[in-house]
Amino acid sequence: MLDVTRLRVLVAVARYGSVTAAAQALNYAQPSVSHHIARLEAETGARLLQRAGRGVRLTDAGRLLAERAEEIIGRLDAAENELAAHVGLRQGRVRLAAFPSALSTIVPVAAARLEAETPGMDLMLTEAEPPEALRMLRAGHVDVALVFRHFLQDSDTGPPDADDEGARGTLLLDEPVLMVTQATAEPGPPDLAAYANRRWIAGCERCRGCLLRQCAAAGFVPKISFTTDDFVAVQALVAAGLGVTTLPGLALRAARHPGICATPLPGARRHVFAMTYGEPPDPPATVRLIEVLASTAKTA
Repeated sequence: MLDVTRLRVLVAVARYGSVTAAAQALNYAQPSVSHHIARLEAETGARLLQRAGRGVRLTDAGRLLAERAEEIIGRLDAAENELAAHVGLRQGRVRLAAFPSALSTIVPVAAARLEAETPGMDLMLTEAEPPEALRMLRAGHVDVALVFRHFLQDSDTGPPDADDEGARGTLLLDEPVLMVTQATAEPGPPDLAAYANRRWIAGCERCRGCLLRQCAAAGFVPKISFTTDDFVAVQALVAAGLGVTTLPGLALRAARHPGICATPLPGARRHVFAMTYGEPPDPPATVRLIEVLASTAKTA
């Protein structure tokens, strides 16, 4: 069986990039770190580190084990915290990772409600796009991850699945995706093909992928001239006449430029999920956070 302490040492070497830096972070002597790595290599029968100039780097086997070790250690730490809260050794704590438009809209309202009803609650918030939020969830760095998935009713076989490789999802919001153009006297048509010859502005990787799928279904490939995850900057570019784009409803709830026009695109939706990891039941603080988020999403 692999030793957890040695796995922590390997994770530290991977995270900080050297044996010396890992020793400092762990408050170990450098020879102790080297000893733990050597013992771990003996246990696994694999070489985990190799020299690179004056330092070291992980081998392919080392990177694989370090990634899995980070998940294992994260889950152990989360279990310790949950058990401590359950037996009353600590006040409730819940950690949430959320993408920017959720962190600018439903999350602050939900956090304020949760703090008001549970003064001892320790709520920690982190900004993260869905792939990173799910990685943090599986590694035990957060208890809840807010993620989104796009849904094109005319081309997808069904709504997006709530679950994802051991993570369980609760649907918080089914929101429209809108065509965003420069403000004019008359709103533009909610038809992507009408803007086939215009310059386009794309967002994050998932949003860009959905945009490309939508445009392909409309019969053209968009000319993407600008790419930014900042939905405020996207709207400013559109208002300046530098392109057109699509944005989900939450992005416009968070901030809306007076110089844009936004029209819902028929059949284009974005589903927002609160994800947890592992088998139910979830800790009471986690359950309550999701309940408050769901209630806020419906009324905000």
